Formats: sequence, structure tokens, C-alpha cells
Amino acid sequence: MTAPSTAPAPRNRGGRWIEQWDPEDETFWKETGEKVAKRNLYFSVLSEHIGFSIWTLWSVLVLFMGPEYGLTPADKFMLTSMVTLVGAVVRVPYTFAVAMFGGRNWTIISAGLLLIPSIAAFAVMKPGTSFSTFLVVGLLAGIGGGNFASSMTNINAFFPLRKKGWALGLNAGGGNIGVAAIQLVALAVIGASGGPRVLLGIYIPLIVVAAVLAALFMDNIENVKNDTGAAKDAARDPHTWIMSVLYIGTFGSFIGYSFAFGQVLTNQFGRTPLQATYLTFMGPLLGSLIRPLGGWLADKYGGAKITLYNYVGMAAATAVLVVASMQKSLPLFVVAFVVLFSLTGIGNGSTFKMIPGIFQTKALAKGLEGEAAAKYGRRLSGASMGLIGAVGALGGVGINLAFRQSFLSYGSGTGAFVAFLAYYALCFGITWAVYLRRTAPQGQPVTAAETKPQLSYAEV
Repeated sequence: MTAPSTAPAPRNRGGRWIEQWDPEDETFWKETGEKVAKRNLYFSVLSEHIGFSIWTLWSVLVLFMGPEYGLTPADKFMLTSMVTLVGAVVRVPYTFAVAMFGGRNWTIISAGLLLIPSIAAFAVMKPGTSFSTFLVVGLLAGIGGGNFASSMTNINAFFPLRKKGWALGLNAGGGNIGVAAIQLVALAVIGASGGPRVLLGIYIPLIVVAAVLAALFMDNIENVKNDTGAAKDAARDPHTWIMSVLYIGTFGSFIGYSFAFGQVLTNQFGRTPLQATYLTFMGPLLGSLIRPLGGWLADKYGGAKITLYNYVGMAAATAVLVVASMQKSLPLFVVAFVVLFSLTGIGNGSTFKMIPGIFQTKALAKGLEGEAAAKYGRRLSGASMGLIGAVGALGGVGINLAFRQSFLSYGSGTGAFVAFLAYYALCFGITWAVYLRRTAPQGQPVTAAETKPQLSYAEV
């Protein structure tokens, strides 16, 4: 039976700051904390969801840009590559912005910042605008990619360890669906013979609504502090960079294909923007919805095993894409691409499940036990996730650059798919050699990802 709570109810000072917050106290959580945490979660998801939509905005806008815009397929892939790059880079400062400004305050700021790329795109989206102008405006949209990092950091502080998996999984999935959402909205706009400014006209007021709702209903937590030492320790740990390589293969593929799928359909298979948009939303939607399944499978069978087998599936789907691309078979191409998208979602869940297991195993190897081991694992896994998320998003840059070069060299995406197949084989080898091979070096986890740590991130 749980002892009566000694933690006072959260008290707010100016700017909706909560001075006392103890979600690990079960009585406090049931009486006060859960309601407050869920309220913050839901409005955080809304802001992050729109952030993902704005980040991937140009994957849709380029479909509106016909011959009258004077852009080549290589120009469009370069544009989306640079947008992806900015989104990856800003994830690092966004990770620490919550502790500097407060979760509620930064959600308002980061949502409001989305107005800049949206209004700028509204102003320049017309034939005759130079490629350099489109590139500069497109770079602004990259800030939407940072909302994921700050949102995950913020929500992590609200929930107890036993609830973090569900909360962060919902937060991540709800944000990722923003990719499919903007493509569905674009489908409706194109189907109604609307132009790109109509699409932007829909999202601009939604951004304002998200910022206002965050101001009205979200909170800051006083005791959330930056731990730059944890970030430095995580950066020095080789497993942070090993997992970054694996996350490039999963999330990097998800965001890269989200940007590139429509362009491949229009450039290689001659689909119109409307025809392409009818197909492009399916991959990101399934990849987002299936992410929790990857975490569940990893919990049941081991994160490293699911990641390993998932890369086998991704390689197989990519091999089918090579065949479909060479044979110019659109039905086979679309089916294989949607399957590949789904596998990226499973991989996103399983790789994030591996991270706390790795650091928990390292803590046990150091002789730490109980709460000391949990604290060590929580500290380093939390810091490493921000870095891994940022580096993983760089995979989207590589995918779009690979498609650009492939279309320049071969006139199709076949060459790029061959390169992706080789990368997935590399990730397979790394997963097996580092986390499943039974002769791991002394002091390193042999089956780190399969350990059952009592840490919330194990369910992500």
C-alpha cells in the first residue's frame, strides 16, 4: 500500500511555472500529476505535429512546381536535402531550449517560429522566383524539424518512469503523422484545383491556434535543468555514435523517403502531382502508426534482434525497388515502397528501445545497482537520444542527395536504391557485431539491447 504523499500540489508562479513536481510519488501522480501531464502531452503533440508538417512542407510544394517554375529534378532534390539538413541540425539546440525557457514557453516560441517559413513560402510561391530564393525560404522550413527534440525533452520531464514509454511513443507518433497529414491536405487542395498558397493559407492559422493553446493550457516545470555534463559524456560514448548510424538507417530513411517519394513518382514514372499525392501519404502514415509496434516487438523479443531482422526486411524491400525501378513497374514500386516505409517505423521503435538497455547494461558493468544504475542509464540515455535523433535525421539529407545524383547520372532512382541496399547491409553487420555477437569486448554489452531495464525509454 502506497504511503500518503508528502509532495505538495504543483504551485504556479507567473508564466505558469510549476515549482513542485514529483511524478514518481504515486499518490501525487494519481491525485494531481497525471491530469496535468496528459494535458501538456496533448498540446505538445499538436505543436510537434504541425512542426513536422512544416518541416516536410517542401516535399509537397515541389509537386506544385511545374515546368513554368524552371526547376530541374536535381534542383528539387537539392532543395529538399537542405531543408532536411536544417531540421537535423536544429534538433541539438532545441533539445536544451526547454530547460532554458521552460516547456510551455518554448512550445509557444517554437510554434510561433513556424509562421516565418510559412509566410515566406506564401510570398515566393510563384513562377519566376529564382532557385536561390526558393532555397533560402526552404531552409527556413527546417526549423520545424527541431520541434520533435524539444517536445520529447519536455514531455519526458512530466511523466514517471513507468509511463514514459507510452507518453513518448504517443508524442513521437503523433508528430510523425504530421508528414502524412500535410500530404493529405495537399491532396485535397490539388484535387480541388487549388494552388500552393491555398495549402499555406490552411496551415498559417493552425500554427497560431497551436501557439495560443500552448499558452493557455501548458506549463513549465521549475526543476528541469540542463545537464551539459551528460551531453558531453554521451558524446564521448561510442555507443551514441553506433546507434546514430543505425538510426540513420531507420528514421533517416523515413524522413528522407517522405521528402523524396513524390518526386520519384513524378520524375521517374510520369505521375501528375495529383496522382503522386494519392500515393505518397500512405508510406508516412503507416510508418508513423506502426512505430509503437516496433517498440512492443523489441520489448518482447529484444531490441537488437528486431533491429537486425528489420534491416533484413528493409534490404529485401529495397531489392524489390531496384527491380521495379529497372522494369518501370509502378504497382510493384509503390507496394515495395510502402512496405519499406512501414519497416522504417518498426526500426524507429526498436532502435529507440535499444538505447536505455545499452546504458543500463553499462551501468551494471560498472558495478552500479538499483537506483544508482537506473540514474546512470537514465542520465546518459536521455542525453544520447537528442544527439542520436539529430544525427539520424541527417540520413534524410543523404537520401535526397543520393536521389539527386542518381537522376543526374542515370535518369532514374535505381542507383540510389542500390546505395541504400548497401547501407542497410552495413547496419545489419553493425547490429550483429556490436549487440548480438557473443564475443563482445570486455566491458561492452553483449546483448545490451535485450536487457530488460526498468527504464521508461525501453517502451519507446
